[in-house]
Amino acid sequence: MREESLLALQEAYKAAGNASSIHSSGRRARAIIEDARHKIADLVDGNPANIIFTSGASEANVTALSPTWLKNGEPYILTQVFVSAIEHPSVIAGGRFAAQNVQSIPVDEEGRVIVGELSNMLDALGDDETVLISVMAANSETGVLQPLQEIGVLVEDKGHIFHVDAVQMAGKEPISMAMIGCNSMSISSHKIGGPQGVGALILGKGDFRPIPLLTGGGQESWRRAGTENTAGIAGFAVAAAQSTDPDEHARILRLRNHMEERVKQISPDAIIFGKDVARLGNTTCFAVEGISAETALINFDLFGVAVSSGSACSSGKVGASHVLLAMGVPESLARGAIRVSLGWATTEDDVERFLGAWTKIYKRMKPTQKG
Repeated sequence: MREESLLALQEAYKAAGNASSIHSSGRRARAIIEDARHKIADLVDGNPANIIFTSGASEANVTALSPTWLKNGEPYILTQVFVSAIEHPSVIAGGRFAAQNVQSIPVDEEGRVIVGELSNMLDALGDDETVLISVMAANSETGVLQPLQEIGVLVEDKGHIFHVDAVQMAGKEPISMAMIGCNSMSISSHKIGGPQGVGALILGKGDFRPIPLLTGGGQESWRRAGTENTAGIAGFAVAAAQSTDPDEHARILRLRNHMEERVKQISPDAIIFGKDVARLGNTTCFAVEGISAETALINFDLFGVAVSSGSACSSGKVGASHVLLAMGVPESLARGAIRVSLGWATTEDDVERFLGAWTKIYKRMKPTQKG
């Protein structure tokens, strides 16, 4: 967590009461939350009044993926949800839609939504059908950016609903709800250096929103019941304000590019996924045929380096990444995917430690190769 976010969280814990109360400590909590709405809105070019604080992005996604929305207070029924094949599990599952009403949007070999295929799916709908389309802004494994504006225009022209999971992109690249034209967007605090356990669902223009996932209280303007996590929200807001520093983004990009260049020098047969298209500056996903991600991760951990695999199943075993499989990557290669994420706290020494560890791991696991 960013030091400034931790400080804001601690100060809010000391000073704030229940934001629903009218006494002075309650009013202080309310002031912290309302100030945070403005900072979060600035991060995504949204409207502060349309910020709904949640326990995280998974809750925000499930809230948005509802077959019933309200338009000017009246029910607006959606018959299906179309989700891209590379989404986060909270979206892949379809939220509150029945499983038979969830359809997958294909992606190309770089992991980008094939807009023409989405258009065909929408054209095949009946005249009385309205659907929800959910596409992430940037993939969490490869960092590949999606053609959001093109999708936004298509969805609006055809009269459907568009949700964007911006968890990976927010705070790393400029993002504008207004330019995308989406109806809702989800973001998460801990992805930008804030505390865990807090996120937000941001609604688009007009009186148009999903029915609440959590009911029974009037918090968040009756859009999400439950006492707000004032301290977490305070830390979230500070992280949002700090995460837009262009110098920080440029520094991280330089580190990432240097790291990838050295990975290719150490392991010429390494495949870096998405390297030829626009992607986030902090994300690298690569694999080497014949090297197990599970074994590599254990070795990285022994060297004091924390990296991730493509995905893990409930047993804790590393499985083939559904993202890479959707891109057409062979399962044997997808099972070896190693994901490296750089952040605001990553230093040159951290990158060199990773490269030193990878050199040893690669030579040990591919003894016939020369680094």
